[in-house]
Amino acid sequence: MSNTPLPLPAERIEQKILLLRGHKVMLSGDLARLYGIKAKVLLQAVRRNLERFPEDFMFQLTRKATEMAVRSRSQIVTLNRGGNVKYLPFAFTEQGVAMLSSILRSRRAVQVNIEIMRAFVRLKQMLATHADLAHKLDALEQKYDAQFRIAFDAIRELMTPVESPRKTRIGFDPKRPHPAGRARR
Repeated sequence: MSNTPLPLPAERIEQKILLLRGHKVMLSGDLARLYGIKAKVLLQAVRRNLERFPEDFMFQLTRKATEMAVRSRSQIVTLNRGGNVKYLPFAFTEQGVAMLSSILRSRRAVQVNIEIMRAFVRLKQMLATHADLAHKLDALEQKYDAQFRIAFDAIRELMTPVESPRKTRIGFDPKRPHPAGRARR
């Protein structure tokens, strides 16, 4: 087995990670497409090994959650065969995706799982970085808030629009002389 990277852009995998029920998950249909198999084959393998997938590793979506997940991906949704989703998809948490590697043993499945695990790690690092920056900003705001209150208040006052009555009318006034000093012909 080679360690050559899979020709899947990291962004493509990261776009498939959703936040549902407080967990970062990937849907069974998306996983099947990444693995290059049909969703039916993926779920058959999971059903044969259900003891490996407790509720915190995998759960089935409700119809409402499925519709929301589909809508959140695109503004225009086109379903196959012009109907609703026939089978409700399963959502796999990071641990569930890792467990898939133990039941899907093809070379592609192993490489895809490696890339998916890397995507989950990148996502965690990105979230940690943003949380750290937000924490530092809050600390700075609390530390300097008293010192800069006058400046903040002045900025807010400058941002508030001043309403003044309009003194001049806009438009043509036939009684008013032409600005060039003589009337036009």
